[in-house]
Amino acid sequence: MWRRRNFNSSAISTIVLKEKTWDALVIGGGHNGLTAAAYLARSGLSVAVLERRHLIGGAAVTEELIPGFKFSRCSYLQSLLRPSIIRELELGRHGLKLLKRSPSSFTPCLDGRYLLLGPDKDLNYSEISKFSKRDAEAYPRYENQLEKFCEFMDPLLDSPTPETLQGVSSFSTQMKNKLHKSAFWARFLRQAVSLGQKELVDFIDLLLSPVSKVLNNWFESNVLKATLATDAVIGTTGSVTTPGSGYVLLHHVMGETDGDRGGMGSVSLAISKAAREAGAHIVTDAEVSRLMIEDSGAVNGVILADGTKVHSSVVLSNATPYKTFMELLPENVLPDDFICAIKHLDYSSYCNDIQEQQHSIQWVRTSTEITEHFELSEK
Repeated sequence: MWRRRNFNSSAISTIVLKEKTWDALVIGGGHNGLTAAAYLARSGLSVAVLERRHLIGGAAVTEELIPGFKFSRCSYLQSLLRPSIIRELELGRHGLKLLKRSPSSFTPCLDGRYLLLGPDKDLNYSEISKFSKRDAEAYPRYENQLEKFCEFMDPLLDSPTPETLQGVSSFSTQMKNKLHKSAFWARFLRQAVSLGQKELVDFIDLLLSPVSKVLNNWFESNVLKATLATDAVIGTTGSVTTPGSGYVLLHHVMGETDGDRGGMGSVSLAISKAAREAGAHIVTDAEVSRLMIEDSGAVNGVILADGTKVHSSVVLSNATPYKTFMELLPENVLPDDFICAIKHLDYSSYCNDIQEQQHSIQWVRTSTEITEHFELSEK
């Protein structure tokens, strides 16, 4: 009796990978790698994504750690996902559903009181008034100022930054580069002028100052200041007194989307669907062991952990700089000063030491510690 031979998906994927020379390979199926693959595929290039694990998502992944219960293992909020990406990749059509957090924060106090904040302005006024009427009246003005600063920064986030040309360039390339720089700075200056002198000074002060100084200038309630200051220290090794922590606060406020349905893995899943629809080939259980580099220094593809060679003249890495340059590249390919800089990269973060299951507990401790800081600073 004749039977069709069954191939598992990994075997079929490996065969497809070896069949051709790809226009681009992406190492790692995290949300950034998947986004890059989606845009490259939409431009007509043949793209393959090589993911080491059995599922895609990287840091933006949802897994069933306890039978019947799914968790966002690393990233827990996607407010900084650019609206332009959601729109251009049509992520809504690919299953992405966003649910607003309401309320967005809950700060318990040691005396049994609490502070709730969210999108409801009346609720915010009522909640803040429990601690300070003055702060309740100042809070809308504080939010309006941050919104102005976000409007100032927002176009810059989606604009390619002007870069210094490397090596010898043609006259036309140099002219295009100069025109791009001129257009970028002209747009930046127009936005600065529209912001106004006083607001621009306040904006620079926010970027450079400790968030403790910024919040002390606005509010008197330590509970409110502690709640707002958590956005300035989460994900950093700094404190509320660290210069520049004001920008970290603004960076988190800049998020234009909030919440998601299905955990952070739903974000990666929607992006992967957009990438596949555009023609990208996404392979799991495909660990890259090293890049293939020609004698000329040009990349020629990658070698997987099982020995499979996948060819491409362009390789993008969604792995860390250390993993990419220290472990995947052969020795003596990069300059010594570059290698030295990579070796001394600091990946430590305040959140790295927190188990995800203890995140809410640690947040309470963090907000309590920040509250205590503001109380001590007043003495």
